[in-house]
Amino acid sequence: MICNLCPRRCNAERNEQLGNGFCGLGTLPKVARIAPHYWEEPCISGTNGSGAVFFSGCTLRCVFCQNYEISAENNGRVITIEKLADEFKRLEYKGVHNINLVSPTPYVEAIKAALDIYKPLIPIVYNCSGYENVETLKSLEGYIDIYLPDFKYSDNELGLKFSRAKKYAETALAAISEMIRQTGEPAFDNDNIMKRGTIIRHLVLPNHTKNSIRALELIADNFDGALVSLMCQYIPFGKAKDIHELSRKITHREYEKVRQKLFELDLDGFVQDLSSADEKYIPKWEY
Repeated sequence: MICNLCPRRCNAERNEQLGNGFCGLGTLPKVARIAPHYWEEPCISGTNGSGAVFFSGCTLRCVFCQNYEISAENNGRVITIEKLADEFKRLEYKGVHNINLVSPTPYVEAIKAALDIYKPLIPIVYNCSGYENVETLKSLEGYIDIYLPDFKYSDNELGLKFSRAKKYAETALAAISEMIRQTGEPAFDNDNIMKRGTIIRHLVLPNHTKNSIRALELIADNFDGALVSLMCQYIPFGKAKDIHELSRKITHREYEKVRQKLFELDLDGFVQDLSSADEKYIPKWEY
């Protein structure tokens, strides 16, 4: 295929195993872990866990990614589309609350093909960086029940510096707008498990509270009634250990500053406890 799935629009040639675009990935799904996952937002993980499919590779290159081993180094195992459909069925049989597609963008066509083979009766979650093509998202309408995008940067210079992403802010805002259009108002069952909707995630970075405060302001300005998940789980991984401004966890003072802005803006959603910045919450890769 000639690939322009993500905002980089590489026009890359990709066969089943390899590609010459930014991600360097083939078209067949490459996965690092498929298992129930218990560390998402409460309405996603619930008591039975979220059925997470961790795909290898990413359309970003975040220097601080906690999944650097699979997102940047592309470690994983290639499986067939039929096998992916079988894994959806297996996770559903285990009793998870949803199928959680983590970093799925390079494999959108394969995922749609797998869901055409077997569409679970539980919600499908699209868990992504926010750096998405609106055209690609439109092709997913009817397949996805819940979108779980990041909104990482209000400052485009930081997006370029830390994630090699041009025009991150406006690209992500346009993508999130399409996600909310598709899912509509958030919907939950009697156990407060999400059935449909969009949750916008933002991770607070050390030394960059201005970026976070402006990100929350942009969310409030653009998405009335949006659900926001404010995260403080940052740990310096990947190349971040060698970048002075990113080489530590965030402080209590930094987090409180951003959290107070969330409350001032009257944004609804979720906040993490600082204890979440712990390596024990990072999955063990099983590829």
